[in-house]
Amino acid sequence: MSEEISELEREELIVTDDPRSPKGGWWKFMLLGTGLGLAIAFGGMRVLSNRPAPAASKPVQVAPSMTVTVASVQSSRVTRSLRASNGTVAARELIPVLPQTNGLQIKQVLVNESDSVKKGHVLAILDDSILQEQIRQARADVESRQADVESRRADLSAKEADLSSKQAVVTSSQATVASNQAIVQQRQADLAQAKARLQDAQRTYRRNQELVANGAISRQTLDTSATNLATATEAVRLAEANIRSAQAGVRSAQANIGSAEAGVKSAQANVNIAQANISSAEAAVRSSNARVQQLRTQQGQTIVSAPVSGIIAEKLARVGDVTGVPPQTQVTTVIGGSQKLFSIIRDGSLELQAQVPEAQLPQVRIGAGVQVSFRKDNQNVRLQGRVRDIEPVINQDRREATVKIDLPTSNMLRPGMSANAEINVATNLGLAVPQKAVQPQSDGSALVFMLSGEDIVRARKVEVGEPLNGGLVEIKSGVKAGDKVVVDGAGYVKDGDKVRVVAS
Repeated sequence: MSEEISELEREELIVTDDPRSPKGGWWKFMLLGTGLGLAIAFGGMRVLSNRPAPAASKPVQVAPSMTVTVASVQSSRVTRSLRASNGTVAARELIPVLPQTNGLQIKQVLVNESDSVKKGHVLAILDDSILQEQIRQARADVESRQADVESRRADLSAKEADLSSKQAVVTSSQATVASNQAIVQQRQADLAQAKARLQDAQRTYRRNQELVANGAISRQTLDTSATNLATATEAVRLAEANIRSAQAGVRSAQANIGSAEAGVKSAQANVNIAQANISSAEAAVRSSNARVQQLRTQQGQTIVSAPVSGIIAEKLARVGDVTGVPPQTQVTTVIGGSQKLFSIIRDGSLELQAQVPEAQLPQVRIGAGVQVSFRKDNQNVRLQGRVRDIEPVINQDRREATVKIDLPTSNMLRPGMSANAEINVATNLGLAVPQKAVQPQSDGSALVFMLSGEDIVRARKVEVGEPLNGGLVEIKSGVKAGDKVVVDGAGYVKDGDKVRVVAS
């Protein structure tokens, strides 16, 4: 009898059979019973009239199984990349910090590895007690040598005074010579005058003798002229004696000049020696002052400061170690005869040193963008870098070159970490769909569900390319621009499903 149900009733049954229909529920059974009663009634009438039952004229309709969103396949710029695995994170510039003076014990260490420091930041303090004692001794030596200088200056003053005294004696002797020479000249004048009087007395005496013999004068007059002659003779003798005495005075004064000049020369030599002694003592003072300054400079060097700003990469200094005498485990940290105390990553700048095969090296360009990925705390981390340099030497064993990639500042990066790099080598025009639209399969392939018509989806196998920005992925083959693919709900539909599209 069910074949006798009208088309309207059949459609009603199909619609109400959908549990999602607003007509579903308890009253569905009531309608079903009513329909069956009518069918029996009509069936009985048709049996009585021997009329065949009419066949159905419409196919059964299928209700949508899923509500989905769709997106159009779009053209997009696709960046081709070159993958470099097992790159190593390293400091772009690692600055060693060395002690400026050796032989001092490390008293304090004020930083730890990974600390950020500014230029001039105090990293460690060395024990300066030995230097302080050396400075005290050097300053005492300066004072002693300065006192010696003063003593020698006093000795020089005494010698200069002696020189002045002897020069005064020379001057006095020279004055005495001049005085005695004047006396000699005066005595010589007196002698000439006495001789003139003597000659006059002699003439007078001879004339009086003649006059006495002739009886012209008295004997008394002759005796007077004789007395005058004797007096004049004595005067000449006395004048000559006075000349000799004055000449002896000249010679004595001249002798005194020679002696005084010799004394002057000796005193001048003593002055010169005293001046040389002072110069030597002053040089010793300067040397001692230089030693004090040197020790003070070394004392200032007991403060170990950061030469640049950056991050502490290594802390090798330990309290109690002696600078310049590294522990046995740190023999390799000696640079130029000094023990390395710290290493600083200048400005905290890191780089990724990735190995690229020689054959692929021509594809790499300076300045190219790089996607850097690594694992950190069980998470995949991706950062953006840039190619800064390519080392000119290729490793002869592996036939690889080291590409240096600048990394952004990140607390997640540490020197020595391993990371992978995808270096951008080309940009082409390709097709892209949302990542959520691609359904990976167990055999390694991938599917997308394309919208066929208005509400039917068809599975399409595609070849997936590079991941793109904005949650997109490149599709190398299997679709064309403008195709609509299922996005939300793509993981719950299958080929041929009827869907309800709610948004694009």
